[in-house]
Amino acid sequence: MCLILFAKNAHPEYKLIVAANRDEFYKRATRPASFWPDHKQLLAGKDLEAGGTWMGITKQGRLSLLTNYRDLSNIKTTAPSRGHLVTDFLLSEDNAVDYLQKVSERGHQYNGFNLISGDVNSLAYYGNYQEGVHKLDDGIHGLSNALLNTAWPKVENGKEKLSALMAQNQINDEQLLQLLFDNTTAPDNQLPETGVGYEKEKMLSPMFIKSSNYGSRCSTAILVTHTNEITFVERTYNISDFSYEDCKFQWKL
Repeated sequence: MCLILFAKNAHPEYKLIVAANRDEFYKRATRPASFWPDHKQLLAGKDLEAGGTWMGITKQGRLSLLTNYRDLSNIKTTAPSRGHLVTDFLLSEDNAVDYLQKVSERGHQYNGFNLISGDVNSLAYYGNYQEGVHKLDDGIHGLSNALLNTAWPKVENGKEKLSALMAQNQINDEQLLQLLFDNTTAPDNQLPETGVGYEKEKMLSPMFIKSSNYGSRCSTAILVTHTNEITFVERTYNISDFSYEDCKFQWKL
């Protein structure tokens, strides 16, 4: 993922709300979200090149999400795939803090990443560009390709939109998916400086990215009620015209 917005215990109906865009090269082979044949409790898309995923949830309510940390000056060509950090947690029995602590001990082996893991009641965060594992407070959070809640324009825009949406009495998955489909570029004076140059910073600045070979390929909405009813919707885009197909899953813990 390259943009994750989520609200934890901040809405009267839903204890967890997640809205996320996955940004990736268009040519990278991917399987849309489904329950994996070899791990029938695991619902996730799949990166068919490295075998991992960018986000997933289990029938038991374990949840994990990943973004890359953008730092082109520090790329390890032989680093292991970060996508397995998500699946390894989802298929384990470790609690989130213990798992992320183990990950932090080998975090230097990977290219930059941020990892959120836990379940529908409790989440923790580790990024290998900072020290320590952190339990997430209640409220609205945003994560892109820097540390959690770094005030990039897309993060601030997304958090404001999510906050406004949550102020309504009703919120649904379609509203979350529409929220994510915002390709407004950031003003020049608000662009981050991550070493990719002005043109790429501008192209990468919207919540929903469109370019000739890279962009937001799918959007995901997750809603979890206080009575543990889960809705998971993934919207996969046809990059030629941005038509889309949805896959929707619902169950109760």
